[in-house]
Amino acid sequence: MMPEFIFDREEETQRIRQRLAKKRPFLIHGPAGVGKTFLLRRLLPEFPSILYCEDSATTHVVFRSLARSLLRLHNPRAQAAFRNQDAIKTKSAVSLKGIVMDALHEGEYSVVLDHLKRPSHSFAAAVREIMGWGCTPVSAVARSSHMEDAGFLQPFYSDRSEKYELRNFEISVAEQFARELVKRDGLAAPNLGEFLDKVLEFSDGNPGAIGALIEMASYPKYRSGNHIKVTPLYIDFRMNWKVAR
Repeated sequence: MMPEFIFDREEETQRIRQRLAKKRPFLIHGPAGVGKTFLLRRLLPEFPSILYCEDSATTHVVFRSLARSLLRLHNPRAQAAFRNQDAIKTKSAVSLKGIVMDALHEGEYSVVLDHLKRPSHSFAAAVREIMGWGCTPVSAVARSSHMEDAGFLQPFYSDRSEKYELRNFEISVAEQFARELVKRDGLAAPNLGEFLDKVLEFSDGNPGAIGALIEMASYPKYRSGNHIKVTPLYIDFRMNWKVAR
């Protein structure tokens, strides 16, 4: 669970905002649950010309997402090619790519690819076309800047200045964050202090993990009377967190 409020991320938010405003390609990376997507989505309304792809699993998925964004922005090329959002699904991969590339070439957009899944050579080639012939900067979001996460997009962000790492909270900030979530959720238990100690230990300061653990603590299956059943909660958390991430 990622909370609906930004906690102690003012500096990080401003740095990402500045990078988006420059319209230069960059890679934002950090562990699952650290808040990369959360902060980006909070900032995107400030930049209507950014075409955000929440799912970047394949090139076809990306071009469909770009087409939908262009249509929402009333891009003339997209409006001429697609009557509505449903019409996008009827286009072949080749036709869809051609329409999107023409729209990008003629416009002044930038692209953000989120949730990369180890992009392949062919995926990287398509991105290179977008950045080259399409004249459109492409930024990306991954769990790390290494090949196992950034894939073959890694060379696009080889310079240190083209990478921004979002890190887990320091222990003191993580504790404040956890207590704020407990307060907002109205969570109470005689062993709350013990539970919070374990939350900090288990989460390693990851805000998504902290939120998930505290949310789980309110479920009846992890309560015995008023007490939180810390051990079974943690076991289930570890299993579900691995699957979800």
